[in-house]
Amino acid sequence: MSAQPGEELGSDGKWLRDDSDGDERNGLFGKTTTRFVELREELKPRGGEDLDQQFHPFHDDVQFPVAMETASTAIDLLYWRNVKQSGAVFSSVLLLLFSLTQFSVVSVGAYLALAALSATISFRIYKSVLQAVQKTDEGHPFKAYLEMEISLSQDQISKYADKILLNTNTCMKELRRLFLVQDLVDSLKFAVLMWLLTYVGALFNGLTLLILAVVSMFTMPVVYEKHQAQIDQYVGLIRTQVNSVVGKIQAKIPGAKRKEE
Repeated sequence: MSAQPGEELGSDGKWLRDDSDGDERNGLFGKTTTRFVELREELKPRGGEDLDQQFHPFHDDVQFPVAMETASTAIDLLYWRNVKQSGAVFSSVLLLLFSLTQFSVVSVGAYLALAALSATISFRIYKSVLQAVQKTDEGHPFKAYLEMEISLSQDQISKYADKILLNTNTCMKELRRLFLVQDLVDSLKFAVLMWLLTYVGALFNGLTLLILAVVSMFTMPVVYEKHQAQIDQYVGLIRTQVNSVVGKIQAKIPGAKRKEE
């Protein structure tokens, strides 16, 4: 590459033009801002669609903020950021689960439906009488909720169906790997877990385990947040002991050693 008249070799090894008109140059691309605008106009589709929309076709229908907001709400509930809201959800779920331990699912569903209908019918009659006495025309008290759109779109159904299909396939592949002993250590761990669950099932039924899980979900995060250092220390010790035992068993069982990656 030979130097052209009016050019010199810069410190970075690139030929820089020494222009007398004072324009800012950037190597062979000319003025940065002007050249970028020219390239943007050249790459813009004929229909007038902007580059941001071209390379981000789902910009207007992104679900990530909704998912992040949902996760944030769940975390706030579990960490009792709002005591009244967390208490209401916790007590409602526990009441429902305890009701299921005493009555059948059909009975609990019927009682809940009757309670909801009693509340809405009573409120509807109350508002109708109040409007008749005051001679007002406020309309249906639940008009805003009746006009609210609650149907799922085809895209949402497809998205949820794809997620369910992906999780189902992943679970089936993992179960196949464990039951067909692709990795002996993982299959032994799974066998030990199933053996422990036989004792757990003998002591508790499914609803009791679900109640314990709900209580743990609403208590363990708060306890861990307050005593994180101590819990992490004990968990680290337990993990070290478990890994040591697993390593000894793995060393004694023929063919149990993992292949080095």
